[in-house]
Amino acid sequence: MKATDKSRRAFLKKGTAGSIGAFLGLGNASSLFAGTEALPPAGMLSVHPRYYRWHVDPGVEWLETNTDYATLNWHIPVEQAALVLVDVWQRHYIKDTEARTEAIINNNLVPLIAACRRSGLQVIHAPSPPVAKLHPNWVNLVPASERNTKHDTWPPAAFRNLSGPYQSYRRPEEPREAERQSLPPLTFHPKIVPVGKEAVIATGEELHRYCKAKGILFLLYAGFNTNACVITRDYGMLQMCNDRGYQTILVRDCTTGMESRYTQASLSQTEGAVLFFEMFGQYSVTSRDIIEGLPGKA
Repeated sequence: MKATDKSRRAFLKKGTAGSIGAFLGLGNASSLFAGTEALPPAGMLSVHPRYYRWHVDPGVEWLETNTDYATLNWHIPVEQAALVLVDVWQRHYIKDTEARTEAIINNNLVPLIAACRRSGLQVIHAPSPPVAKLHPNWVNLVPASERNTKHDTWPPAAFRNLSGPYQSYRRPEEPREAERQSLPPLTFHPKIVPVGKEAVIATGEELHRYCKAKGILFLLYAGFNTNACVITRDYGMLQMCNDRGYQTILVRDCTTGMESRYTQASLSQTEGAVLFFEMFGQYSVTSRDIIEGLPGKA
C-alpha cells in the first residue's frame, strides 16, 4: 500500500466520520458509516439506526454520564418499508421556523424523496386530516361509520371543550390569532407533493390499514414539527410504534421542532425531541444513511 493511500484513509477516518459524528452527537461516529462502501444487498435498505442506551458496559458505574448512543446494522426489505411525510407544509407563520424547514426541505428532504422513489421505497404523505381528505390520492380506508367514534361520557363534554363552568381554565385568547387564521390555508409544499399513486393518509387507523394491505412493517419518519405533530399525531412515531407495533425510525436531519426564545439558538427543543425518541424505543438515521443504503445506488 502506498503511503498516500494510508494518509488518505487516515484523513477520511479522522476528518469525515469524526467531524460528522461530532456534529451529530455520536459516541462512535465511524460505526455509523461502517459497511457503506459496499452496495446494499439486493432488495434491501441497509441503514444504521441510532438509539440511546440506558445501560452501561460491564464494570462501568450506573451513572447517566456513562450512558451513550449506540448504532445497529439493519437490512430492511424495501417492500416492507415506507417514508412517512408528516405535515410538510408550504408555509409556517413563525418566520425562523419556516426558514429552517425550507432549508431542510431543499437540502435534505427533496434528495431523500427522489432517492426513495428511484429505489421503489414507498412514500406516504400524512398531512392533517382536512388536507388529506381533499387530495385525490387520499386512500379513504376507514368507512364513515367508523370515523366519528364518540368519546366516553367522562370527562364531561363541557370539560373537554372547556366551555360553560370550565371556561376559566382556557388559555387566554391571543390578540393576533385572527391574523394567523387569515393566512393562506395550509397545503402540501410545492416541492413535496404526491406523485403518481403515492398514498395520502388522514389518520393513524388509515396508515395502519394501508400498511397492513401493503405488508409494511418499518416506518421512516420525516417532516414537521419534531416536538409537535411527529409526536402527537395518531399516525406519529409513538402511536405507530407503542400502540400498533411498527418499527419507527426518525430521519433526524429531515425534521425540526418549534423552538422558544430560550432554545432557538441551540435548537434544544429539536434535539430533545430526537433524543426522546432514541431513549424510549424508537430510532433515528440520517438522510445520507438512507440514500447510501438504498439498493441500486450509483
